[in-house]
Amino acid sequence: MRIMKTHQPKAETVARVAARIRRVCEIITRRPARKHTLKALAAEAAMSPFHFQRSFKHIVGVTPKDFIEGERMRALKSGLRGAPSVTDAIYQAGFGSASRVYERVDTRLGMTPGQYRSGGIGVQISYGSAATALGWVLIGATDRGICFVQFGRSAASLLAALDGEYPQATRAPMPDSQRQAFDGWMRLLAQRIEGGKSAPNMPLDIQGTAFQLKVWKALLRLPSGAVASYGEVARQIGQPRATRAVASACAANRIAVFIPCHRVIRGDGSLGGYRWGLARKRALLDGERRALARTR
Repeated sequence: MRIMKTHQPKAETVARVAARIRRVCEIITRRPARKHTLKALAAEAAMSPFHFQRSFKHIVGVTPKDFIEGERMRALKSGLRGAPSVTDAIYQAGFGSASRVYERVDTRLGMTPGQYRSGGIGVQISYGSAATALGWVLIGATDRGICFVQFGRSAASLLAALDGEYPQATRAPMPDSQRQAFDGWMRLLAQRIEGGKSAPNMPLDIQGTAFQLKVWKALLRLPSGAVASYGEVARQIGQPRATRAVASACAANRIAVFIPCHRVIRGDGSLGGYRWGLARKRALLDGERRALARTR
């Protein structure tokens, strides 16, 4: 009688699969405009299409289709200001039609391709600044939602940072018609800073890669008073080896406090980094913990 043996996947086997997936990602990144079929990509990884699709999503965190689209959008953003026309840039990036791009600009560019190409021309950004317990803060918003929340040394330095982000946008102080909404945002921000109270879902106009958007959405699910390590967030989004990439996504966040990257710390319990300074990160976390303790 022959005894059948079961085999557990070995660490080196997992590493080989991850290496193959990374190689495929590099192929897509180098030539995002190429027509990448699932069958062809799976062949590059020496896997069946089913196994490749499942392994890719497990390792990268998104499907091959979403990764390709994200790389094409990245190529589009890079090429918009250099191509002869917006249409040329769209097709050079690998999109088969302009309509496909415009369907996705709200989550990937935050504005139309023509506006991004020209540094934000045609975009209306209203802004307002105020002094808070953590220093000056500036909030900027388009008609889609809040696109900019930054801390800084002064209102002037923050306005310069907004100018750098959208050099050709029409920027103007918050008009009276939006003053009530702006004042409400500032009150909610002050509550977060001073008392750690939770704010409702804010209207956000965010832009980033598919991976960054996935990380930021995970941060929005972190409750006030709680913290998670970079590794824990990586596991929550289904990409446990992407700890450094999660840290980079946190650092790229342009909307302080309302996208709570301050709640992400290192695995050893230390604060880690924060683009607006560790003193502010510590103050935000301390405020949230005090508020949580009052409710117990």
